[in-house]
Amino acid sequence: MPTAQKSFIGRIPPAWRVPIGFVLGVAGGLIMQRFVSPQALARVLPVVAPFGDVMVAMLKMVVFPIIFFSLVMGAASLPLKQSGKVGGKVVAWYAATSAFAAVLGVALAMAFNPSMDSPAAAAAAHADEAQKMAQEALSGGSFADFFLGLFVNPFAALAAGNFLPIIVFALLFGVAARCLLDGGDEQATGPVRSLLAACDGAQRVSFKLIDWVILYFPVGVFALTFKNFAENGTKLFGPYLQILLCVVTCVLMMIFVVYPVAIAMFRRENPFRVLARLRAPMLTAFATRSSAATLPVSFKAMDEAGVPREVSSFSLPLGATVNMDGVCVHLPAFAILAANLFGMHLTAAQLLTLVASVIFASIGAGGVPGCSMFLLFMVLGDMGLPNDQVTMIVALALGINPILDMFETCCNVTGDNVCTYVVGAPKIANR
Repeated sequence: MPTAQKSFIGRIPPAWRVPIGFVLGVAGGLIMQRFVSPQALARVLPVVAPFGDVMVAMLKMVVFPIIFFSLVMGAASLPLKQSGKVGGKVVAWYAATSAFAAVLGVALAMAFNPSMDSPAAAAAAHADEAQKMAQEALSGGSFADFFLGLFVNPFAALAAGNFLPIIVFALLFGVAARCLLDGGDEQATGPVRSLLAACDGAQRVSFKLIDWVILYFPVGVFALTFKNFAENGTKLFGPYLQILLCVVTCVLMMIFVVYPVAIAMFRRENPFRVLARLRAPMLTAFATRSSAATLPVSFKAMDEAGVPREVSSFSLPLGATVNMDGVCVHLPAFAILAANLFGMHLTAAQLLTLVASVIFASIGAGGVPGCSMFLLFMVLGDMGLPNDQVTMIVALALGINPILDMFETCCNVTGDNVCTYVVGAPKIANR
């Protein structure tokens, strides 16, 4: 029986499919915007747009299970007693670098200030509504109100689409499970291990769903990009360039300034020699866009650096799940773009909420390609944007995300390896 030949699309490498869909969408949209009458465009867009809307709907469908189960498993993997001070140092490092990256990301996003002309009446009609919803979301504007809002019924938060309480509950749930496992109660250990095994299975199923959604990405990206450029034309090139420069600048500052300073402070070594030893995981992360896929290369790099496996086997998988410095510098750029696009004037309280939202979102990013796009829903939702405006920003982000994701993942993996090296490598003389 003859072997079935692959279709033309099947012969295109998967890594090229989304960029090709994006380029075709840009070209098709610009052609439509330049050469087709508004009346004809109004008949074409309703046919093309649903193919993009389906992808956005699929992303929203899987965002909650991805965040919840990733956080539960990441928190439950923390060996509270076995690791002791080492585990505490790793968690403290990840928390500190994520917070620093989020503040840096927001600061540089405000400095670059990505913006574009409002997409005609559609965005203008919602500007006042977005500002009103943002003020309502921050009712009272105090930090106490924000803090209390983190601890609510998780099922009510799920029904309302409120991400932050879900994330807090998932973290506490995972830590509580770890405490029971470390407590030595045999009656509790069995059921808790079974529960975590079920969560692990649910996480794997969720990642499989992502694989299926990613297969549809080229079609969805084409449709969304086609619609955006058909409606807005070349006005989109400016925001893309601003966002690209903003994110790449943030990533380069984290890799070549922040991490080297930390290595020099805590290890008293030449930081760039340390980074040179990490070039294999850094390049792998850049190419694969996956922290999880880079784990084997990271383990090898840490073994060669003399880091004990009991340290790296905890620090690296936990980092691949919860340490996402690249996400922290990526998401603020689109948040500031959304604020500019829809006429929102962010107050100090709103910027504080944005930083906190980005940090919490990064913890639930997971270690698979493109997960930051799932979390953009959360960050924009916490800004008070309605669904249609969130969809518009996500659609804009999807077009350039494959490029940004390479830099972002490289930053994530570099942070994981630097932390593991600083905490676990044996002390050596300065060279």
